[in-house]
Amino acid sequence: MSDITESISPAESIPTASIPTAPPTAATVTRAERTGSGAFATARQLRRYWILVGTLTLLSVVIAVGIVTWDNPMPFGTAGFWRITQMRATNLVVIAIVVVCQAVATVSFQSATNNRIITPSIMGFEALYVAIQTAAVFFMGAVGVTALTGVPQFALMVVLMVGFSLMLYGWLLSGKYGNMQVMLLVGIVLGGGLGSVATFMQRMLTPSEFDILTAKLFGSVSNADASYLPLAIPLCIGAAGTLWWRSRRLNIIALGKDVTTNLGLDHRREIMLVLFLVSVLMATTTALVGPLTFLGFLVATLAYQFATTHDHRFVFPVAILTGFVILGGAYFVLKNIFYAEGAVSIIIEAVGGTAFLYVILRKGRL
Repeated sequence: MSDITESISPAESIPTASIPTAPPTAATVTRAERTGSGAFATARQLRRYWILVGTLTLLSVVIAVGIVTWDNPMPFGTAGFWRITQMRATNLVVIAIVVVCQAVATVSFQSATNNRIITPSIMGFEALYVAIQTAAVFFMGAVGVTALTGVPQFALMVVLMVGFSLMLYGWLLSGKYGNMQVMLLVGIVLGGGLGSVATFMQRMLTPSEFDILTAKLFGSVSNADASYLPLAIPLCIGAAGTLWWRSRRLNIIALGKDVTTNLGLDHRREIMLVLFLVSVLMATTTALVGPLTFLGFLVATLAYQFATTHDHRFVFPVAILTGFVILGGAYFVLKNIFYAEGAVSIIIEAVGGTAFLYVILRKGRL
């Protein structure tokens, strides 16, 4: 009996065909679709991202063509047609600069502060802009508005805003007890103080001076001068390009100080550099078109929802394209349908403020 048992091998006793094979489960399919430890968990998310980018790009192109060519009174191909197209293209470039500055600055600032419900405006850029414009009209009268018009004045405005922010960073983030929360609180207080001073001076103006000043204080594409673009474009491309190039470092900074330090980065140095680049972007857009408080917040919030990733290399393009669709679309509709070009900033601020309150009420879960 033992000889018979020994002569039969395990493979012979259990035929291979009789072993059932388990069907692929959902978990097996999911593991097969995963892209690894990259920016997206699955290949489906990656495809969804590129479809989203393609859709936003197509919408941006349609809006850009509409802004440039819609309702052009001159026949196509004539010198007058191209002259009008060139004038409208200037507004298109301004919209692109504003969107890039606001989107990249807000996403980077929220990552540096590890807080998605605040914007760079909290540092007092817009309050300083309003105070400077109001002081010019207060001391020089209506001529003060023209006194702050020109490329040197634009450059001076940018330098003052960047210097103001560097003063806060160097003062409150340097030393042994440097603290980000204290810096944000001081920025809020200084911004409120500048706003109070500006309000006091505005009450002392004549009705005509106040009317001229109010038109300047509303963020509007028409506030931009084409002569500012040779200076604004390099500042925008340089600062935004540097932040995109350092996207991987921003990914680490967003994890917090302890993780950043453990991974070998100087957290304070990285934060200072990011905030400096953010201040350049915000100073450029504010000096170019005026205050737009909630545009960056609205764009960044939507970009996080659309991109479904925390990798800044992929969040930045979605934020920029989303911002162009929002700002460019609002400009096109209000200018060509409702003939209310100046109301663009009002609509953007209303929608952005509503989104801000929505996020606050949901306790920042978005």
